Amino acid sequence: MGLTVVVAVLLSVLCVGLRAGVSDGPDVQVFRLITDDVTPEPPVTTELHFNTPGDSLIDVLGLQDSKQSVAAVEKLSGGLSTLSDVYVVSTFRLPAKLGGVLLGIYSKQDNRKYLELAVMGKINKVLVRYVRADGKIHTVNLQNANLADGRTHSIILRLGGLHRDNMHMELYVNCRLADSSQGLPPLVPLPREAEMVEIRHGQKAYARLQGAVEFLRLALGGSVAKAGALTDCPFQGDSSAYNSVSGDLNSILGDHTKALIGQLIIFNQILGELRQDIREQVKEMALIRNTILECQVCGFHEPRSRCSPNPCFRGVACIESLHYPGYTCGPCPPGTTGNGTHCHDIDECELQPCFSPEACVNTVGGFSCQPCPPGLWGVPLAGTGQDYAKTHRQECVDIDECLDLPDACVSNSVCINTVGSYKCGGCKPGFLGNQTSGCFPRKSCAALTFNPCDSNAHCTMERNGEVACRCNVGWAGNGNTCGVDTDIDGYPDRSLPCMDNDKHCKQDNCVFTPNSGQEDADNDGIGDQCDEDADGDGIKNVEDNCRLVPNKDQQNSDSDSFGDACDNCPNVPNSNQKDTDSNGQGDACDQDIDGDGIPNVLDNCPKVPNPMQTDRDRDGVGDACDSCPELSNPMQTDIDNDLVGDVCDTNQDTDGDGHQDSRDNCPDVPNSSQLDSDNDGLGDDCDHDDDNDGILDDYDNCRLIVNPNQKDSDVNGVGDVCENDFDNDAVMDLIDVCPESAEVTLTDFRAYQTVILDPEGDAQIDPNWVVLNQGMEIVQTMNSDPGLAVGYTAFNGVDFEGTFHVNTVTDDDYAGFIFGYQDSSSFYVVMWKQTEQTYWQSLPFRAMAQPALQLKAVKSRTGPGEYLRNALWHTGDTPGEVTLLWKDPRNVGWKDKTSYRWHLSHRPQVGYIRVKLFEGMDMVADSGVVIDTSMRGGRLGVFCFSQENIIWSNLRYRCNDTVPEDFQTHRKQVLMHIKV
Repeated sequence: MGLTVVVAVLLSVLCVGLRAGVSDGPDVQVFRLITDDVTPEPPVTTELHFNTPGDSLIDVLGLQDSKQSVAAVEKLSGGLSTLSDVYVVSTFRLPAKLGGVLLGIYSKQDNRKYLELAVMGKINKVLVRYVRADGKIHTVNLQNANLADGRTHSIILRLGGLHRDNMHMELYVNCRLADSSQGLPPLVPLPREAEMVEIRHGQKAYARLQGAVEFLRLALGGSVAKAGALTDCPFQGDSSAYNSVSGDLNSILGDHTKALIGQLIIFNQILGELRQDIREQVKEMALIRNTILECQVCGFHEPRSRCSPNPCFRGVACIESLHYPGYTCGPCPPGTTGNGTHCHDIDECELQPCFSPEACVNTVGGFSCQPCPPGLWGVPLAGTGQDYAKTHRQECVDIDECLDLPDACVSNSVCINTVGSYKCGGCKPGFLGNQTSGCFPRKSCAALTFNPCDSNAHCTMERNGEVACRCNVGWAGNGNTCGVDTDIDGYPDRSLPCMDNDKHCKQDNCVFTPNSGQEDADNDGIGDQCDEDADGDGIKNVEDNCRLVPNKDQQNSDSDSFGDACDNCPNVPNSNQKDTDSNGQGDACDQDIDGDGIPNVLDNCPKVPNPMQTDRDRDGVGDACDSCPELSNPMQTDIDNDLVGDVCDTNQDTDGDGHQDSRDNCPDVPNSSQLDSDNDGLGDDCDHDDDNDGILDDYDNCRLIVNPNQKDSDVNGVGDVCENDFDNDAVMDLIDVCPESAEVTLTDFRAYQTVILDPEGDAQIDPNWVVLNQGMEIVQTMNSDPGLAVGYTAFNGVDFEGTFHVNTVTDDDYAGFIFGYQDSSSFYVVMWKQTEQTYWQSLPFRAMAQPALQLKAVKSRTGPGEYLRNALWHTGDTPGEVTLLWKDPRNVGWKDKTSYRWHLSHRPQVGYIRVKLFEGMDMVADSGVVIDTSMRGGRLGVFCFSQENIIWSNLRYRCNDTVPEDFQTHRKQVLMHIKV
């Protein structure tokens, strides 16, 4: 390149002289001599130094900050691009039959798994997952890994043949080869931007490693012997003996030979770059010689424009200049890069703007995406330049044929939507047949020759095909016999002559006040809820400091609101009487609150049992109760009440199911329940083999229980092992509220989260919640600020019903229930006020309440506080806070001491919501079909705002993902309206 500059300077001087009239004389001859005889300078020789990477280590547990993480990613990326072998070396201890993710390398942008190593404690496997070149996840099962037995074990995972068409893996457990796998797809390179990659030790929250990791390192290059030295494995001699599997070239080539091959590959790349430089010099020398020839005659003609012909790239403007080479080129066209003279096309497809890498077509100056695959829908995408490719992405959304094509499968059969298509499965429980002959009920209420149900009951079909009778709203009994139930708590006003001695046929001990638990402390036949002296000690409830325990002396040593006879801490004030471990001793005076055998002063989770005291982030808070188990957050702040600590709360929830992507076991499929039956880290809703028995769910007659033999003695389409207990949770399907989830069996709100929606100020006190009837009844006693009592169970589709009753003639404010709760700023609420009223605090804005049942979607930008408080009070929309989805047009408020029954159906997968309200036996309000997808599932609970003595009785919930028939009718009506 130095020669080019010298020649250019001489050429400039010569041309100036010729234009001044100098003839072709000795100077020109001298210049020719110089140009013809000059010998080019020899190319500079670069001495290449190659470091042996065998001892290069990454201490994963030692990564503390982002700079260390980026440096580690860059180091790993370099190793993967140049080395043949990489090792994962670790020592850890797991409890029996437990496991989780040990190491993960993920994309921060889309949570893509570049490499993930998980231990499956129940089945003695190690699972390795990584993304292939086609973008799909590849899983490798390595057997004989008995690692979850409470003892300390060491493993070495070797990733070999990284630069061949087929990779192989070897797993060493406690210094012995346990399993290997060959012919594997290669790993994809890590992105160039190291800050877009995250190395995590441990695992995501949905698959936490249930033990303690003592040692975790990545060894880049080297041999198994060197990797084994990290865990004191006695490998000796030639390391290639431990690096090989059958037929592996590594058994022939030593480390030195492999290093020479790597050096030759790099040297070959350098030679290619030198060849390119030589070609460019040849082109420039040719340009100089042509210019010299032009200058020889430039004294005899008018000077010629340097921009004619245009020396710049096609379409680039040329501007004459006094500086060499006499012109300047403008910028390269959009979609290309270069100096204006030479422009090269930019391959926007490297940024992957399309649905898949194969769908991107690079063109000169731009790119275009191929149409979405069949079964997916998306807007066409084409553009120019890197900036456009960075800011635009082709989105291809799955078409749910099971919803859009209601006749895709025969009636009463299972339709399974898949990405890009759908499948028709067997008949639903209670039906027989197939996709050819159709699915018909084993029994049906309509086909019964004799209807066994009471005239005030309705007939239903159970999962096993049996007929069941249920009393209508406002009636109670066993279904075959029903009687009037004034307070709608599930017990008739008068006893019924039932043959089966069903408890719901016994007379209600509080006819006009709901008490679904029928509690009667003094056994006088009058329920506690309506007994003025519930414990029968001669002291009225309003004056009795032990309302349910006789204590005529009213002794109270600690001066709280509970007498010694019923105080679980008689010498320590504790008005809430909280007893976490239910041992009869209140938390305020219990030295071991959670009963795990570790005293409170030493327990890093004093209210959650955790005898192992695991604390991965070493912040003093054990993993069992840590809202950010992988990041230090000793204060445990959680401003939005979503059970995820602020320091690790990303609020990035692609599918809108209330679980942030980094903790979601199906980040692209709404599954608020997070059910993972085989505990493989992949939620059932996106796992095609839920029980991991090798039989795909579409063909498995027991989808949640391992049964590879598929035995079905009665040929009813349901396997023998799950005939009457589909989820194997020891609760029969007939009484199981979620028969396809072993996590949920019965309605229970005994464990609940308290959420205060107006935490600032002291205008009112916080709610006081009392839970009765084993979690199926809740009472709120105070005239309080707005608040929630939220159960911890999250649901996908759900049916939720209960009885609402205000047991006082004092005040006229709000009560209701919630569903789809994701955090304190995101939930649905059904709320009801008795009278019209303007909220007494006019700031931050004036809020007016109307006496009507309302359905609202809360999506608050501000969260709990005065804005959300006033928005909840106000009947109508409040931008940025609350949207009113439906209001009862009757504008009628609730009545004092009157029972109402609500029925809610929520199908978040399609946004279906419907609320029905009954007063006695009559349905008095119906929202009809409401469509809203603000929350794709969540938790259930109850709501109060400035109203005391509210009873929510006879609470029931049931998992249900079946889309009601009226949803399709509603869709057709909407489509017809749009066409008109």
